[in-house]
Amino acid sequence: MKGFKELSLGDRREMAAKARQVEREKALAKAAANAPKLAEQQEVRRIASEARELRQAQRKIEKQEAAARLAIARQAEEAARAAAMQAELEAREIAKLEEAVRDEALKARQKAERDARYAARKARRK
Repeated sequence: MKGFKELSLGDRREMAAKARQVEREKALAKAAANAPKLAEQQEVRRIASEARELRQAQRKIEKQEAAARLAIARQAEEAARAAAMQAELEAREIAKLEEAVRDEALKARQKAERDARYAARKARRK
């Protein structure tokens, strides 16, 4: 009877290298078979990525436009508010001037009435 032959270190290394080579060849064969499918998947991913970037850029532009519109609206509102305040100040000034004119007219009328009363009193005494 022949005894069990134990493999040497070199034999074991050689068998492991052959096994690795076989696995490598299987993987390459599988990759070559899937190459057209892989290229198609990569193309789909690239197109989806470009579309996503385009949507992001468009959203960014829309946000900037909305911010610009809001800023313009705020400026217009501020200008309208300033114009209203200016008009109100002018109206107050005009009202003050009119009141001053009425006061002067009232004082002049009162003085004329007083002078007339005084002159009538003087005329009665003579």
